[in-house]
Amino acid sequence: MLWHPPSLSSMWLLLFLLQAAVLPAQLCEAPGEAAAVAVRVLSARLLGLAADPARDPDPSVYLALRLGADHNRREEEQYLARLRDVFQRRYGRSLQTAIYPHNAPHGHPQQDAAATEHGTSVEAEQPETGRLALYLLGLRAACPPPEHGLQRTLVTWLKFYLEEDWAGPRRHGHPLTSYYQYGLGVLALCVHHKRVREEVIRRLLVAEQHSKFGHGGGSAVDTEAVVALAFTCLERERLVGAGLTAELRTATRRVRRRMVEAQGQDGFFGNVYSTPWAMQVFIASKMCRTQPAYGRAMAALLGDLDAFTTGATMAQALPALHGRSYLDIASMQCQEEPDTLVSVGLDPPPVVPGDKVVRLVVECQELRCPQHRLYDQLVPAPAGASLLDVLKVAAVQGPHNFTFDTQDTPQGPFLSRVLGLEARQQDRSYWQLLTALSTSLQMGVADYRPQDRETLILRLSHW
Repeated sequence: MLWHPPSLSSMWLLLFLLQAAVLPAQLCEAPGEAAAVAVRVLSARLLGLAADPARDPDPSVYLALRLGADHNRREEEQYLARLRDVFQRRYGRSLQTAIYPHNAPHGHPQQDAAATEHGTSVEAEQPETGRLALYLLGLRAACPPPEHGLQRTLVTWLKFYLEEDWAGPRRHGHPLTSYYQYGLGVLALCVHHKRVREEVIRRLLVAEQHSKFGHGGGSAVDTEAVVALAFTCLERERLVGAGLTAELRTATRRVRRRMVEAQGQDGFFGNVYSTPWAMQVFIASKMCRTQPAYGRAMAALLGDLDAFTTGATMAQALPALHGRSYLDIASMQCQEEPDTLVSVGLDPPPVVPGDKVVRLVVECQELRCPQHRLYDQLVPAPAGASLLDVLKVAAVQGPHNFTFDTQDTPQGPFLSRVLGLEARQQDRSYWQLLTALSTSLQMGVADYRPQDRETLILRLSHW
């Protein structure tokens, strides 16, 4: 039976009194015993989510567990086995066999036909650049490491994706997925000590120089951070020439300077969810003790641990809270690790009595839309309902026909289609979530819980 501890923020001072394991300190980790215990509880909660077989395995969750200060070897190994099952189905064949199935040896024609039917044909799918990159990072962090043949095949797939996941020339082109995923792809190859084609690197350099990482009119701190980590890795691993190294170093300095200048009075870089990514940049640059902005961000993060309620958000926060960055994966050695982490369960969402009414608005300014405002209705819902719950209620209430679809991502459900209008990666469009004051929400549809009489806007926007 799982233990359900109280909320992290409300128990922060009380946790100071708990007995914590004595573990080696990381230079950049959260300072103080009370903070260390709070971070350990968050790790235990993530381990509890990872142990739930009903949840799809997520490579970022495995990475966060491996970068932690203490471990549960058995449960980590079981989670890695689940990840392997998922990715083996997709990438078990060689790249040449997947692209040219009729020219490759066939053992069972029915299996090849079934594979195509279930969407494993590369030509029929969008590149999975970010997801494959995270899995490769996870394999590099595994102890013991997997056999090299599997890793070579996956590296080949990722290099293929970095070529396929680009449209247009270097200066005016863009990834078909996102710069975030593209940066993760370069970072994963670097952590595996694999050279990256210079043209691929220069695409990211040009994007950084021309401020192309903005999303929906705002900043994209997490994207800048991932790209800066990739640049730092390429420089550290000496995988590029001296001239390009100097350009990467300069670009990383610009990113760090922008982060410091844009840090809010609340201590966050962007928002609470993008802040851990930014902190990894200072950790990787060995500036966590010399840059005051890092200390302010760590304090802000520790004061808002209750914001991290899903596996994806916990996995995003924990590496920085442990004082680690994804670059540390490149130097991880399999050795005796503390096997002391015990999983705990999440608190169930509070039951809020009564009902609420949310005003739901759908807007579109594209030519394919018949009018600017496509939907504007009051939607009754239970008081504790999330935005996703509100959308589900709107879809069944009449007489107005509201429809929507979501896509599962490592960050949770992603709104992909509303009223039949699809957010298209090739058009760089997405469904933006806003309040009545045109302020972007910092949470996803499954995490945000609207207030009674609040107005929420779903707007088809471009990045």
